[in-house]
Amino acid sequence: MRKYKLKEISSIYNGSTPSTSDVSNYDGDIIWITPKDLSNQKSKYISKGERNITEKGYKSCSTTMLPKGTILLSSRAPIGLLAIAKIELCTNQGFKNIVPQNEFVDNNYLYYLLSLKIKEIEALGSGTTFKEVSKTSLENYEINIHDIAEQQKIANTLNVIDDKIALNNKINNELEQIAKTLYEYWFVQFDFPDEKGRPYKSANGKMVYNEVLKREIPDGWEVGTFSSYIHQDKGGDWGKDTLVGNYTKKVTCIRGADFPSLQGYSCCNAPIRYILNKNSSKILSTGDLVVEISGGSPIQSTGRIGYVNQHTLARFDNDIITSNFCKALSLNNKNALYNFYLEWERLYKSGVFFNYEGKTTGIKNLLFDTFVESYKIVIPPQNIVDTFYANVSNMFEKIQRNAKENHYLELIRDFLLPLLMNGQVTVSTER
Repeated sequence: MRKYKLKEISSIYNGSTPSTSDVSNYDGDIIWITPKDLSNQKSKYISKGERNITEKGYKSCSTTMLPKGTILLSSRAPIGLLAIAKIELCTNQGFKNIVPQNEFVDNNYLYYLLSLKIKEIEALGSGTTFKEVSKTSLENYEINIHDIAEQQKIANTLNVIDDKIALNNKINNELEQIAKTLYEYWFVQFDFPDEKGRPYKSANGKMVYNEVLKREIPDGWEVGTFSSYIHQDKGGDWGKDTLVGNYTKKVTCIRGADFPSLQGYSCCNAPIRYILNKNSSKILSTGDLVVEISGGSPIQSTGRIGYVNQHTLARFDNDIITSNFCKALSLNNKNALYNFYLEWERLYKSGVFFNYEGKTTGIKNLLFDTFVESYKIVIPPQNIVDTFYANVSNMFEKIQRNAKENHYLELIRDFLLPLLMNGQVTVSTER
């Protein structure tokens, strides 16, 4: 291995932000990335951000178009988020963008090496309000690298693991979209299969006008509230971060921030806590739902929801509970799990929950009881609910199995990474 300064094996570029007061700078065709776009990144590659900029916006600031393969490193708020540009794009000022010189370093290898050095890179940061890594300090940062042939073997080994993780994430996203589409057909458009297997409404199934909803619903269906599904709710518990006194029950505590990972979109890094044994009744079980009742933001309401099936529980080494900012629900009929989850999720995406929030000490709270007892929804017959559950349960179980596999794959990758980089393990080319 040989030691280089980053500037000897790459070129480093800053990003920039067009004036936000000029709307004509935005919503164009130029891909523009901010650190926020990497905050929930599931893949090492990135090809789009939340917002594009226009040619005018690009020319108005000092950002730079970066080639495919560029490594994006967030250099402030926070330091250390990493991604590889999948296509040509530019960034805001929150990045130091590293364009490798291919004769010296493989971009995938450098991505993995930098991910191993994040703590050292964070230490390069300076500033009073918030720390930032300067272009100069990063350029002069020294790393030991293998020869290019060995780099490529190491990168290819790690890529195999990350490619499998990415494939599982893609499958999970597609499975959930299929389930949501099926729900839309059955319970929003009312084209569930009739007794002859035909789409009910499209096949001229009998519809009746409902005065409460001010629209037609299938004959024999009812109108009610979410409360009719709920058997009981369980409050959250933050417990203690260590064994203290009678706080001896070790659990994993799900917070609002953990909802995406709980649903299989990424691996879950929820904290380990210790609760009183007498609060074991708060432990989640198969068929439970989890709702965020406090938190949110001006652009994100409270009310995020997650489901728990047997494969969800199998992903964790400990029993799981929710934090104090969440509430768990047990249903009267567990076959209604995905009906409840998908209808609630549909309403959440539509912004309904912004209308059911209160505020205390600056924190938004979901008016949970008011919502579940007053908001009117269509209640399908139990046989339709049972049939839907039979159709989608395997999809959601597969999502959770994939999430568990990804957890183990990440553990393997993170175990191999330092061993490969420091030469303790080498990659054989033999078949």
